[in-house]
Amino acid sequence: MRKAFQAAATLLVVLGISQTSSAAPRAMQPCQEQALGNLERLSPRGYTIYKAMTDKKQFLTWLTCDDIQLGLATSVHESVHALTEERDAFPLINGGEVRRPHQVSKFFAPKEVVRNFDSNDSYVQTYLRPGGASSANDFLYMLDELNAYSHDLHSAVRLVSLRRRDREIDHRDGLTALMAFVVSYVDTAQKKRLAAWQGLQSPEPRRALQILWTQAETALESSCGIPTFGRKDRDYIAFMRNPKNNAALTELIGRAPNFSIDCLSPTVTGSTKPR
Repeated sequence: MRKAFQAAATLLVVLGISQTSSAAPRAMQPCQEQALGNLERLSPRGYTIYKAMTDKKQFLTWLTCDDIQLGLATSVHESVHALTEERDAFPLINGGEVRRPHQVSKFFAPKEVVRNFDSNDSYVQTYLRPGGASSANDFLYMLDELNAYSHDLHSAVRLVSLRRRDREIDHRDGLTALMAFVVSYVDTAQKKRLAAWQGLQSPEPRRALQILWTQAETALESSCGIPTFGRKDRDYIAFMRNPKNNAALTELIGRAPNFSIDCLSPTVTGSTKPR
């Protein structure tokens, strides 16, 4: 469900760009002004991302009045991408940043791990299929998505009081999907791609992965008490919990990955096995 709304938001962005190219920029809508107030009040760290944007109209492009919680979370997500590109560093939820380890761009393409996942899954199609996002071809951009989805879920959790009651958005699915893709990538590197595995163990990539992974765990855990916040999250978590899949990540981050048992409870997720 989350991906469908993001696709609709993308269409609005394209339409907005084409309209504003021939007309003066529109003033902030009342709902957007109120939404930013809610973001500052409920998710101060999400609001920090808004404040950091040089062109704040870019943040507002994603903020529609149809679903304020989703719009704000998506705006934070996309703005994290923009700030990452601008600074050549991943902005972190708790402040600070970590330099992008550009050497990982030389490693094998993440699309090679697509066989480990359901080909009909929308996140697989978007982030691992050729012709989709840059993360399919470059592990650096997979780390970029991991960071953006961590920020995304962090804000969505804190904005839960704003969510619409007539729809369920799978906020947890995006982060758990990217976490699983990262687990599968480093596992494949260890087992089949020696040069990439050695490269991942060098100081800069390893440090970036350790920091971004720990941040992702924290964001995920903060969401585990919220019901109907994910549909396929349990499947992704089960993949990551399997020692056959996470041994390489365990070696890189220096410990076993941590997942709250609460996120596996049927009472907090609508997860179903893929058919």
